[in-house]
Amino acid sequence: MDIHRLRCFLTVADTGHVTRAAARLGMQQPPLSQQIRALETELGVRLFERHAKGVLITPPGRELLAGARALVEQFDRLAARMQRVAAGHAGTLGVAFTSSAAAHAFTPRVLRECRATQPGVELRIGEANAAEIIESIAARRIEVGFLRVPVARPEGVCFETLLTEPAVLALPVGHPIARQHKPSAVVPLQALQDEKLILVRRPGAPGLYANLLTRLQQLGVAVQVAAEVERMMSNINLVASGSGVSIVPASMRGTHPHSVVYRDLPADPALEAPITLAWHRNNDDALSLRFLELARRTAATLAPAAGLSRGRRRASATA
Repeated sequence: MDIHRLRCFLTVADTGHVTRAAARLGMQQPPLSQQIRALETELGVRLFERHAKGVLITPPGRELLAGARALVEQFDRLAARMQRVAAGHAGTLGVAFTSSAAAHAFTPRVLRECRATQPGVELRIGEANAAEIIESIAARRIEVGFLRVPVARPEGVCFETLLTEPAVLALPVGHPIARQHKPSAVVPLQALQDEKLILVRRPGAPGLYANLLTRLQQLGVAVQVAAEVERMMSNINLVASGSGVSIVPASMRGTHPHSVVYRDLPADPALEAPITLAWHRNNDDALSLRFLELARRTAATLAPAAGLSRGRRRASATA
């Protein structure tokens, strides 16, 4: 059933006159009459009785009236929503983040900003490790991810560093390194000699922990890998249990305050923890693009206030 014909029918019913209805619709009277006849032919009923002063709606026409009005109103609401979706003001957006990215002030802030400025957007939020987020973006199951260091670079997935922060040493309460170095002290990496390390990574994958092992090897510092886990919170939980030590992004300082202490490490670009924005290069719909710009603006305003480094605008994707 053609929505235009229903709109014509409703206008004729409301005005009771074909000529006045045509003027309201911005069309000529003959084409409007043709639309009404075509609708009558399609339905197999007469909708109006013609008389000298206009038209009178028939019983079948009255039966159609309420349903037609509801259909046209529903269509108009749907069309308006599609216009908002096309402009990026409505729709559903899948966003995932790692636990360590979620611990940074940036992630909750950008989600709050999106809800405040785009109330018509439904955020489908999830937490996963970096590998799972990248795989979900590559498979187009989600649109955007926030993670630390990419552990893989599948075709079509773009990465952009928004912010960087230093890593800090996480130690169980009472650990000798914590006793030997005051809270304000910088602990040299050589102090990790023979320590049991807990790492968050896929074996052999790039990232913060691969950089740490490389740097320790360059310094001749021998360590034991006590565990490799998939999530940062599991990492800190193991530190809290006394299973070993680790390094974590500075924004996670204070997690498990009664069980874990934190100490600064020497400044080292290899041990910086970024916040990385990930998306698929073919996600060029307005909703995704507006969210990416919101993330960039939020990072730009957050960095100076928090004393963090603004990530270099570096977007990359495998060709």
